[in-house]
Amino acid sequence: MGVSQNLNYLNNGRIMLEKPKIQRRESTKIYVGKVPIGGDAPIAVQSMTNTRTTDVEATVAQIKSLERVGADIVRVSVPTMEAAEAFKLIKQQVSVPLVADIHFDYRIALKVAEYGVDCLRINPGNIGREDRIRAVVDCAKDKNIPIRIGVNAGSLEKDIQEKYGEPTPQALLESALRHVEILDRLNFDQFKVSVKASDVYLAVESYRLLAKAIKQPLHLGITEAGGARAGAVKSAIGLGMLLAEGIGDTLRVSLAADPVEEIKVGFDILKSLRIRSRGINFIACPTCSRQEFDVIGTVNALEQRLEDIITPMDVSIIGCVVNGPGEALVSDLGVTGGNKKSGYYLDGERQKERFDNDDLINQLEAKIRARVAQQDPKNRIL
Repeated sequence: MGVSQNLNYLNNGRIMLEKPKIQRRESTKIYVGKVPIGGDAPIAVQSMTNTRTTDVEATVAQIKSLERVGADIVRVSVPTMEAAEAFKLIKQQVSVPLVADIHFDYRIALKVAEYGVDCLRINPGNIGREDRIRAVVDCAKDKNIPIRIGVNAGSLEKDIQEKYGEPTPQALLESALRHVEILDRLNFDQFKVSVKASDVYLAVESYRLLAKAIKQPLHLGITEAGGARAGAVKSAIGLGMLLAEGIGDTLRVSLAADPVEEIKVGFDILKSLRIRSRGINFIACPTCSRQEFDVIGTVNALEQRLEDIITPMDVSIIGCVVNGPGEALVSDLGVTGGNKKSGYYLDGERQKERFDNDDLINQLEAKIRARVAQQDPKNRIL
């Protein structure tokens, strides 16, 4: 495509990149608490606590930290009845919808349903007898609680492992459809499905197959992706491929790191594809000897100072005049490095005002906050 097809020129001079034309997969819509998943709903970002669920104080604190950075949904592991009792206390102290992660014991599912859980992550085929499966599904129907079927390449059923010899996309699909068929048989359609793997190609192809096989919402994830850096890269590649194809209705970035980072990376992935924006998108150069101010220090400081801003905004911070003016054309606010003073751009137009390089961080923070106060007083997320 030519530049003219990718850029829209606004009257005030700023250039706006065209929103990508992603044809999103059609799916049914369910609700996790008040958060819609699927259909035309925004792609929800979620995480999971890594505290002991029985440590109510620590778990509540972690959930609230996830809420502060924008988590739409939080999952909590509930492995025992003791944890279920703790879940009751946790649920009373937070406002974000909670998913209870349960394996094997159907009684735990019934207990957290009694305590107001917003979604059950439980595979019906792992519960056991038909009467136990029916008890959970009937309870979910009565209380309008959706179910998430979660298939993982590392825990496929024994007969499927023997059939395929190793985790394959077809193996993950067969496992998922096995659980789907159980819910279909019980006339329950309020569910979402995931087919996660730690290998990017395996996960991506599994989701592609699943997207063609069912109409329910899909929960995306690259499971056990690794530490903060490697896990973020694997998740960005895998989830980015699927999202660009229109596949996915909610996502979790799985990191061996602070769960807060999972939410931040999740929103960064959506932001980079211009699917959903939260907070400031910093456009910053990697720096070279031409930089007229400390770009890296400026970006790091502003990212920390402006974490409370959730209004979507593009801010370019470029250390010299080579690329600075061009990046400023596609930014809400822009700074281009100059000798002792740096140029300031607003909506793509250069302003007469210039920033002292020695005080650039404070001046730019003030401009950004003023912009938010003027355009979006409620500091909303899109």
